[in-house]
Amino acid sequence: MKIYVSRAFVLSIVMMALNATGVPAADTPVELGGLVEEALANNPELHAGRARWDMLRQRTAQAGSLDDPMVMFRIQNALVTDPLTFDKDPMTGKVIGISQQIPFAGKRALKHQSAQQEAEAERWQYEERRLELARMIKENYYRLYYVDQALPIVARNLQVLDDLIRFTETMYGVGKALQQDVLKAQVERSKMEDMQIALGQQRRSLAALLNSLLYRPVENELAVMQDVAIAPLLASVETLADLAQNNRPLIKRLAAQVEKGKTGQALAQKEYYPDFNLAFEYMQRDPVGEEPGDDMYSLGVSFNLPINRQRRHAMVAEAMAETNMASHELDMLRNTIRQNIADSLARLERNRRMAELYRSAVIPQARGALDAAMAAYRVGKGDFMNVIDSQLALFNYERQYYEAVAEHQMVLAQLEGVVGAALPQVENSSNK
Repeated sequence: MKIYVSRAFVLSIVMMALNATGVPAADTPVELGGLVEEALANNPELHAGRARWDMLRQRTAQAGSLDDPMVMFRIQNALVTDPLTFDKDPMTGKVIGISQQIPFAGKRALKHQSAQQEAEAERWQYEERRLELARMIKENYYRLYYVDQALPIVARNLQVLDDLIRFTETMYGVGKALQQDVLKAQVERSKMEDMQIALGQQRRSLAALLNSLLYRPVENELAVMQDVAIAPLLASVETLADLAQNNRPLIKRLAAQVEKGKTGQALAQKEYYPDFNLAFEYMQRDPVGEEPGDDMYSLGVSFNLPINRQRRHAMVAEAMAETNMASHELDMLRNTIRQNIADSLARLERNRRMAELYRSAVIPQARGALDAAMAAYRVGKGDFMNVIDSQLALFNYERQYYEAVAEHQMVLAQLEGVVGAALPQVENSSNK
Protein backbone atom coordinates (compact mmCIF):
# COMPACT_ATOMS: atom_id res chain seq x y z
CA MET A 1 0.00 0.00 0.00
CA LYS A 2 2.89 2.34 0.84
CA ILE A 3 4.45 1.54 -2.53
CA TYR A 4 1.26 2.52 -4.38
CA VAL A 5 1.02 5.75 -2.36
CA SER A 6 4.63 6.58 -3.21
CA ARG A 7 4.01 5.86 -6.86
CA ALA A 8 0.89 7.99 -6.90
CA PHE A 9 2.75 10.86 -5.20
CA VAL A 10 5.68 10.81 -7.57
CA LEU A 11 3.58 10.35 -10.67
CA SER A 12 1.38 13.26 -9.63
CA ILE A 13 4.53 15.38 -9.60
CA VAL A 14 5.38 14.03 -13.05
CA MET A 15 1.93 14.93 -14.37
CA MET A 16 2.32 18.47 -13.01
CA ALA A 17 5.64 18.76 -14.86
CA LEU A 18 4.04 17.47 -18.05
CA ASN A 19 1.36 20.14 -17.87
CA ALA A 20 3.85 22.93 -17.29
CA THR A 21 4.64 25.02 -20.33
CA GLY A 22 8.29 25.53 -19.54
CA VAL A 23 8.41 28.58 -21.86
CA PRO A 24 10.85 31.19 -20.57
CA ALA A 25 9.28 34.55 -19.91
CA ALA A 26 10.11 37.42 -22.21
CA ASP A 27 9.27 41.05 -21.58
CA THR A 28 8.96 41.94 -25.25
CA PRO A 29 8.61 39.09 -27.77
CA VAL A 30 10.45 39.62 -31.02
CA GLU A 31 8.09 40.74 -33.81
CA LEU A 32 9.03 39.60 -37.31
CA GLY A 33 7.77 42.64 -39.21
CA GLY A 34 9.83 44.98 -37.04
CA LEU A 35 12.97 42.90 -37.62
CA VAL A 36 12.52 43.01 -41.39
CA GLU A 37 12.01 46.79 -41.35
CA GLU A 38 15.08 47.26 -39.15
CA ALA A 39 17.25 45.15 -41.43
CA LEU A 40 16.09 46.96 -44.55
CA ALA A 41 16.85 50.29 -42.90
CA ASN A 42 20.25 49.46 -41.38
CA ASN A 43 21.96 46.68 -43.34
CA PRO A 44 25.21 48.11 -44.82
CA GLU A 45 25.15 45.81 -47.84
CA LEU A 46 21.82 47.34 -48.83
CA HIS A 47 23.27 50.82 -48.38
CA ALA A 48 26.14 49.85 -50.69
CA GLY A 49 23.67 48.57 -53.29
CA ARG A 50 21.65 51.79 -53.08
CA ALA A 51 24.83 53.84 -53.50
CA ARG A 52 25.74 51.87 -56.62
CA TRP A 53 22.28 52.48 -58.05
CA ASP A 54 22.65 56.23 -57.33
CA MET A 55 26.07 56.16 -58.99
CA LEU A 56 24.65 54.69 -62.19
CA ARG A 57 21.77 57.16 -62.15
CA GLN A 58 24.29 59.99 -62.13
CA ARG A 59 26.05 58.41 -65.08
CA THR A 60 22.81 58.67 -67.03
CA ALA A 61 23.07 62.46 -66.98
CA GLN A 62 26.60 62.21 -68.39
CA ALA A 63 25.85 59.71 -71.13
CA GLY A 64 24.67 61.26 -74.36
CA SER A 65 25.93 64.76 -73.56
CA LEU A 66 28.25 66.52 -75.98
CA ASP A 67 31.97 66.67 -75.31
CA ASP A 68 33.27 70.01 -74.15
CA PRO A 69 34.14 72.35 -77.03
CA MET A 70 37.81 73.00 -77.72
CA VAL A 71 39.15 76.59 -77.76
CA MET A 72 42.39 77.34 -79.60
CA PHE A 73 44.81 80.30 -79.58
CA ARG A 74 47.58 80.53 -82.18
CA ILE A 75 50.12 82.94 -83.67
CA GLN A 76 50.28 82.21 -87.37
CA ASN A 77 53.10 82.94 -89.83
CA ALA A 78 55.19 84.94 -87.36
CA LEU A 79 58.77 85.83 -88.33
CA VAL A 80 61.41 83.78 -86.61
CA THR A 81 63.80 86.74 -86.65
CA ASP A 82 61.28 88.97 -84.86
CA PRO A 83 58.69 86.66 -83.27
CA LEU A 84 56.78 89.30 -81.29
CA THR A 85 56.29 91.81 -84.10
CA PHE A 86 53.06 91.39 -86.06
CA ASP A 87 53.21 94.33 -88.54
CA LYS A 88 56.19 93.35 -90.68
CA ASP A 89 54.58 90.63 -92.80
CA PRO A 90 50.99 90.73 -94.09
CA MET A 91 50.66 86.97 -93.53
CA THR A 92 51.28 87.23 -89.79
CA GLY A 93 48.19 87.03 -87.65
CA LYS A 94 46.77 86.15 -84.24
CA VAL A 95 44.22 83.34 -84.44
CA ILE A 96 41.46 82.27 -82.04
CA GLY A 97 39.35 79.23 -82.81
CA ILE A 98 36.66 76.97 -81.39
CA SER A 99 35.67 73.41 -82.37
CA GLN A 100 32.97 70.99 -81.33
CA GLN A 101 32.80 67.21 -81.71
CA ILE A 102 29.31 66.11 -82.84
CA PRO A 103 28.40 62.38 -82.94
CA PHE A 104 26.34 61.01 -85.80
CA ALA A 105 22.61 61.60 -85.46
CA GLY A 106 21.00 59.29 -82.89
CA LYS A 107 24.16 58.22 -81.05
CA ARG A 108 23.69 60.56 -78.10
CA ALA A 109 20.09 59.47 -77.54
CA LEU A 110 21.08 55.79 -77.69
CA LYS A 111 23.95 56.29 -75.22
CA HIS A 112 21.57 58.05 -72.83
CA GLN A 113 19.00 55.26 -73.22
CA SER A 114 21.63 52.56 -72.63
CA ALA A 115 22.80 54.28 -69.44
CA GLN A 116 19.20 54.55 -68.23
CA GLN A 117 18.64 50.86 -68.81
CA GLU A 118 21.84 49.98 -66.97
CA ALA A 119 20.73 52.09 -64.01
CA GLU A 120 17.29 50.44 -64.17
CA ALA A 121 18.88 46.99 -64.08
CA GLU A 122 20.91 48.04 -61.03
CA ARG A 123 17.76 49.36 -59.37
CA TRP A 124 16.09 45.97 -59.68
CA GLN A 125 19.27 44.27 -58.48
CA TYR A 126 19.01 46.44 -55.36
CA GLU A 127 15.33 45.50 -54.93
CA GLU A 128 16.25 41.83 -55.36
CA ARG A 129 18.82 42.15 -52.59
CA ARG A 130 16.18 43.71 -50.32
CA LEU A 131 13.91 40.76 -51.07
CA GLU A 132 16.72 38.31 -50.34
CA LEU A 133 17.56 40.01 -47.05
CA ALA A 134 13.91 39.89 -45.96
CA ARG A 135 13.84 36.16 -46.79
CA MET A 136 17.01 35.53 -44.77
CA ILE A 137 15.56 37.41 -41.78
CA LYS A 138 12.35 35.38 -41.93
CA GLU A 139 14.10 32.03 -42.32
CA ASN A 140 16.40 32.79 -39.39
CA TYR A 141 13.45 33.99 -37.34
CA TYR A 142 11.59 30.71 -37.82
CA ARG A 143 14.71 28.68 -37.03
CA LEU A 144 14.93 30.60 -33.77
CA TYR A 145 11.20 30.03 -33.26
CA TYR A 146 11.70 26.27 -33.45
CA VAL A 147 14.61 26.38 -31.00
CA ASP A 148 12.61 28.56 -28.60
CA GLN A 149 9.78 26.04 -28.69
CA ALA A 150 12.05 23.00 -28.40
CA LEU A 151 14.08 24.27 -25.43
CA PRO A 152 11.14 24.41 -22.95
CA ILE A 153 9.97 21.00 -24.16
CA VAL A 154 13.42 19.60 -23.42
CA ALA A 155 13.49 21.34 -20.02
CA ARG A 156 10.08 19.94 -19.16
CA ASN A 157 11.12 16.42 -20.10
CA LEU A 158 14.35 16.73 -18.12
CA GLN A 159 12.25 17.57 -15.09
CA VAL A 160 10.01 14.56 -15.72
CA LEU A 161 13.00 12.25 -16.14
CA ASP A 162 14.63 13.59 -12.99
CA ASP A 163 11.49 12.78 -11.01
CA LEU A 164 11.28 9.33 -12.56
CA ILE A 165 14.97 8.64 -11.86
CA ARG A 166 14.57 9.59 -8.20
CA PHE A 167 11.51 7.41 -7.91
CA THR A 168 13.03 4.38 -9.64
CA GLU A 169 16.19 4.67 -7.54
CA THR A 170 14.02 4.63 -4.42
CA MET A 171 12.03 1.67 -5.68
CA TYR A 172 15.24 -0.11 -6.72
CA GLY A 173 16.61 0.41 -3.19
CA VAL A 174 13.68 -1.46 -1.71
CA GLY A 175 13.77 -4.19 -4.37
CA LYS A 176 10.60 -3.09 -6.14
CA ALA A 177 12.20 -1.97 -9.43
CA LEU A 178 14.79 -3.31 -11.82
CA GLN A 179 18.25 -1.83 -12.28
CA GLN A 180 17.63 -1.58 -16.02
CA ASP A 181 14.77 0.83 -15.27
CA VAL A 182 17.17 3.15 -13.47
CA LEU A 183 19.82 2.86 -16.19
CA LYS A 184 17.28 3.41 -18.99
CA ALA A 185 15.98 6.58 -17.34
CA GLN A 186 19.54 7.86 -16.75
CA VAL A 187 20.55 7.19 -20.37
CA GLU A 188 17.50 9.00 -21.70
CA ARG A 189 18.17 11.87 -19.35
CA SER A 190 21.76 12.19 -20.62
CA LYS A 191 20.55 12.17 -24.22
CA MET A 192 18.00 14.85 -23.37
CA GLU A 193 20.67 16.98 -21.70
CA ASP A 194 22.89 16.61 -24.76
CA MET A 195 20.03 17.86 -26.92
CA GLN A 196 19.53 20.81 -24.56
CA ILE A 197 23.21 21.78 -24.89
CA ALA A 198 23.04 21.51 -28.70
CA LEU A 199 19.86 23.61 -28.86
CA GLY A 200 21.43 26.24 -26.62
CA GLN A 201 24.47 26.49 -28.88
CA GLN A 202 22.22 26.60 -31.94
CA ARG A 203 20.23 29.47 -30.47
CA ARG A 204 23.36 31.51 -29.76
CA SER A 205 24.59 30.96 -33.33
CA LEU A 206 21.22 31.87 -34.85
CA ALA A 207 20.94 34.96 -32.65
CA ALA A 208 24.42 36.09 -33.73
CA LEU A 209 23.49 35.62 -37.40
CA LEU A 210 20.23 37.52 -36.98
CA ASN A 211 22.01 40.36 -35.16
CA SER A 212 24.54 40.49 -37.99
CA LEU A 213 21.79 40.79 -40.60
CA LEU A 214 20.19 43.54 -38.50
CA TYR A 215 23.58 45.31 -38.19
CA ARG A 216 23.48 44.97 -34.41
CA PRO A 217 26.29 43.82 -32.12
CA VAL A 218 26.34 40.05 -32.53
CA GLU A 219 26.34 39.50 -28.76
CA ASN A 220 22.98 41.28 -28.31
CA GLU A 221 20.34 39.21 -26.57
CA LEU A 222 17.15 38.33 -28.44
CA ALA A 223 13.89 37.65 -26.65
CA VAL A 224 11.81 34.57 -27.33
CA MET A 225 10.26 34.52 -30.80
CA GLN A 226 6.54 35.17 -31.06
CA ASP A 227 4.17 32.25 -31.53
CA VAL A 228 3.29 31.28 -35.08
CA ALA A 229 -0.04 30.35 -36.63
CA ILE A 230 -0.20 28.55 -39.97
CA ALA A 231 -2.45 30.11 -42.60
CA PRO A 232 -3.33 28.01 -45.67
CA LEU A 233 -2.15 29.41 -48.99
CA LEU A 234 -4.89 29.96 -51.55
CA ALA A 235 -3.04 30.15 -54.86
CA SER A 236 -2.18 27.96 -57.82
CA VAL A 237 1.08 27.65 -59.70
CA GLU A 238 -0.31 29.80 -62.51
CA THR A 239 -1.47 32.52 -60.13
CA LEU A 240 1.87 32.68 -58.37
CA ALA A 241 3.79 32.58 -61.66
CA ASP A 242 1.80 35.58 -62.88
CA LEU A 243 2.47 37.30 -59.55
CA ALA A 244 6.18 36.65 -59.96
CA GLN A 245 6.14 37.97 -63.53
CA ASN A 246 4.73 41.26 -62.29
CA ASN A 247 6.67 41.59 -59.04
CA ARG A 248 9.96 39.67 -59.01
CA PRO A 249 12.81 42.21 -59.22
CA LEU A 250 15.20 39.74 -60.85
CA ILE A 251 12.81 39.28 -63.78
CA LYS A 252 12.66 43.06 -64.22
CA ARG A 253 16.44 43.30 -63.99
CA LEU A 254 16.96 40.75 -66.76
CA ALA A 255 14.26 42.42 -68.85
CA ALA A 256 16.13 45.71 -68.48
CA GLN A 257 19.33 43.97 -69.55
CA VAL A 258 17.58 42.59 -72.64
CA GLU A 259 16.49 46.12 -73.58
CA LYS A 260 19.99 47.42 -72.90
CA GLY A 261 21.37 44.78 -75.25
CA LYS A 262 18.95 45.85 -77.98
CA THR A 263 19.95 49.47 -77.48
CA GLY A 264 23.59 48.38 -77.70
CA GLN A 265 22.88 46.74 -81.04
CA ALA A 266 21.34 49.95 -82.40
CA LEU A 267 24.29 51.96 -81.09
CA ALA A 268 26.78 49.52 -82.64
CA GLN A 269 25.00 49.91 -85.99
CA LYS A 270 25.50 53.67 -85.71
CA GLU A 271 29.26 53.13 -85.55
CA TYR A 272 29.20 52.46 -89.30
CA TYR A 273 28.57 56.20 -89.73
CA PRO A 274 31.10 58.97 -89.11
CA ASP A 275 31.27 61.50 -86.29
CA PHE A 276 31.85 65.15 -87.16
CA ASN A 277 34.02 67.98 -85.90
CA LEU A 278 32.93 71.56 -86.62
CA ALA A 279 35.61 74.24 -86.33
CA PHE A 280 35.62 78.05 -86.63
CA GLU A 281 38.75 80.24 -86.54
CA TYR A 282 39.19 84.02 -86.58
CA MET A 283 42.56 85.60 -87.52
CA GLN A 284 43.37 89.20 -86.64
CA ARG A 285 46.05 90.91 -88.80
CA ASP A 286 47.86 94.23 -88.39
CA PRO A 287 48.34 96.67 -91.37
CA VAL A 288 51.69 96.29 -93.09
CA GLY A 289 52.75 99.12 -95.41
CA GLU A 290 50.10 99.49 -98.08
CA GLU A 291 48.41 96.27 -96.98
CA PRO A 292 45.27 97.08 -94.97
CA GLY A 293 45.68 93.93 -92.81
CA ASP A 294 42.13 92.71 -93.23
CA ASP A 295 41.03 90.10 -90.70
CA MET A 296 40.20 86.59 -91.89
CA TYR A 297 38.18 83.60 -90.73
CA SER A 298 38.10 79.86 -91.38
CA LEU A 299 35.12 77.53 -91.12
CA GLY A 300 35.42 73.82 -91.63
CA VAL A 301 34.14 70.35 -90.85
CA SER A 302 36.10 67.13 -90.44
CA PHE A 303 34.95 63.59 -89.85
CA ASN A 304 36.39 60.15 -89.35
CA LEU A 305 36.28 57.49 -92.02
CA PRO A 306 34.68 54.30 -90.58
CA ILE A 307 36.71 51.98 -92.75
CA ASN A 308 37.58 49.45 -90.03
CA ARG A 309 34.54 47.27 -90.72
CA GLN A 310 35.84 44.23 -88.86
CA ARG A 311 35.89 46.10 -85.56
CA ARG A 312 32.36 47.36 -86.12
CA HIS A 313 31.11 43.90 -87.07
CA ALA A 314 32.53 42.66 -83.77
CA MET A 315 30.77 45.47 -81.86
CA VAL A 316 27.42 44.48 -83.36
CA ALA A 317 28.04 40.80 -82.65
CA GLU A 318 28.98 41.60 -79.04
CA ALA A 319 25.76 43.55 -78.51
CA MET A 320 23.71 40.72 -80.05
CA ALA A 321 25.42 38.16 -77.82
CA GLU A 322 24.67 40.32 -74.76
CA THR A 323 21.01 40.50 -75.76
CA ASN A 324 20.77 36.75 -76.37
CA MET A 325 22.49 35.98 -73.07
CA ALA A 326 20.07 38.16 -71.07
CA SER A 327 17.09 36.77 -72.99
CA HIS A 328 18.05 33.14 -72.34
CA GLU A 329 18.76 33.91 -68.67
CA LEU A 330 15.29 35.47 -68.43
CA ASP A 331 13.67 32.37 -69.95
CA MET A 332 15.65 30.13 -67.60
CA LEU A 333 14.64 32.25 -64.60
CA ARG A 334 10.96 32.05 -65.49
CA ASN A 335 11.22 28.27 -65.81
CA THR A 336 13.09 28.00 -62.50
CA ILE A 337 10.50 30.19 -60.77
CA ARG A 338 7.66 27.92 -61.90
CA GLN A 339 9.57 24.84 -60.72
CA ASN A 340 10.31 26.48 -57.34
CA ILE A 341 6.67 27.51 -56.96
CA ALA A 342 5.41 23.98 -57.62
CA ASP A 343 7.96 22.49 -55.21
CA SER A 344 7.20 25.06 -52.51
CA LEU A 345 3.45 24.50 -52.77
CA ALA A 346 3.94 20.76 -52.33
CA ARG A 347 6.21 21.29 -49.31
CA LEU A 348 3.79 23.82 -47.79
CA GLU A 349 0.90 21.38 -48.08
CA ARG A 350 2.94 18.55 -46.58
CA ASN A 351 4.10 20.62 -43.59
CA ARG A 352 0.66 22.12 -43.03
CA ARG A 353 -0.99 18.69 -42.99
CA MET A 354 1.74 17.26 -40.78
CA ALA A 355 1.37 20.11 -38.27
CA GLU A 356 -2.39 19.71 -38.22
CA LEU A 357 -2.06 15.93 -37.81
CA TYR A 358 0.34 16.29 -34.91
CA ARG A 359 -1.78 19.00 -33.24
CA SER A 360 -5.19 17.38 -33.60
CA ALA A 361 -4.43 13.66 -33.48
CA VAL A 362 -0.91 12.42 -32.79
CA ILE A 363 -0.06 14.56 -29.75
CA PRO A 364 -3.45 14.03 -28.01
CA GLN A 365 -3.15 10.31 -28.68
CA ALA A 366 0.41 10.24 -27.34
CA ARG A 367 -0.75 12.03 -24.19
CA GLY A 368 -3.52 9.50 -23.81
CA ALA A 369 -1.04 6.65 -24.22
CA LEU A 370 1.24 8.22 -21.60
CA ASP A 371 -1.68 8.67 -19.19
CA ALA A 372 -2.65 5.02 -19.70
CA ALA A 373 0.92 3.81 -19.16
CA MET A 374 1.18 5.85 -15.97
CA ALA A 375 -2.19 4.67 -14.72
CA ALA A 376 -1.18 1.05 -15.23
CA TYR A 377 2.19 1.63 -13.60
CA ARG A 378 0.55 3.41 -10.66
CA VAL A 379 -1.43 0.29 -9.72
CA GLY A 380 1.48 -2.05 -10.34
CA LYS A 381 0.18 -3.52 -13.59
CA GLY A 382 2.34 -1.64 -16.05
CA ASP A 383 5.95 -1.72 -17.10
CA PHE A 384 8.21 1.22 -16.30
CA MET A 385 9.72 1.00 -19.78
CA ASN A 386 6.29 1.71 -21.24
CA VAL A 387 6.16 4.93 -19.22
CA ILE A 388 9.60 6.01 -20.47
CA ASP A 389 8.82 5.09 -24.06
CA SER A 390 5.47 6.90 -23.96
CA GLN A 391 7.08 9.98 -22.45
CA LEU A 392 9.82 10.06 -25.10
CA ALA A 393 7.29 9.49 -27.87
CA LEU A 394 5.26 12.49 -26.65
CA PHE A 395 8.43 14.57 -26.49
CA ASN A 396 9.35 13.68 -30.08
CA TYR A 397 5.87 14.38 -31.40
CA GLU A 398 5.73 17.80 -29.72
CA ARG A 399 9.14 18.67 -31.12
CA GLN A 400 8.20 17.43 -34.61
CA TYR A 401 5.03 19.52 -34.50
CA TYR A 402 6.98 22.73 -33.97
CA GLU A 403 9.52 21.59 -36.52
CA ALA A 404 6.72 21.20 -39.11
CA VAL A 405 5.34 24.65 -38.22
CA ALA A 406 8.77 26.27 -38.52
CA GLU A 407 9.49 24.45 -41.78
CA HIS A 408 6.12 25.56 -43.17
CA GLN A 409 6.88 29.21 -42.39
CA MET A 410 10.41 28.99 -43.82
CA VAL A 411 9.06 27.54 -47.07
CA LEU A 412 6.47 30.33 -47.09
CA ALA A 413 9.26 32.91 -46.72
CA GLN A 414 11.19 31.25 -49.55
CA LEU A 415 8.08 31.28 -51.75
CA GLU A 416 7.57 34.99 -51.05
CA GLY A 417 11.16 35.51 -52.19
CA VAL A 418 10.52 33.53 -55.37
CA VAL A 419 7.34 35.47 -56.17
CA GLY A 420 8.57 38.85 -54.96
CA ALA A 421 5.34 39.81 -53.19
CA ALA A 422 3.12 38.94 -50.25
CA LEU A 423 1.13 35.75 -50.80
CA PRO A 424 -2.69 35.43 -50.79
CA GLN A 425 -3.64 33.59 -47.60
CA VAL A 426 -6.75 33.06 -45.53
CA GLU A 427 -6.90 34.49 -42.04
CA ASN A 428 -4.51 32.88 -39.60
CA SER A 429 -5.88 29.96 -37.67
CA SER A 430 -4.37 29.00 -34.33
CA ASN A 431 -2.39 25.80 -34.13
CA LYS A 432 -2.44 25.51 -30.38
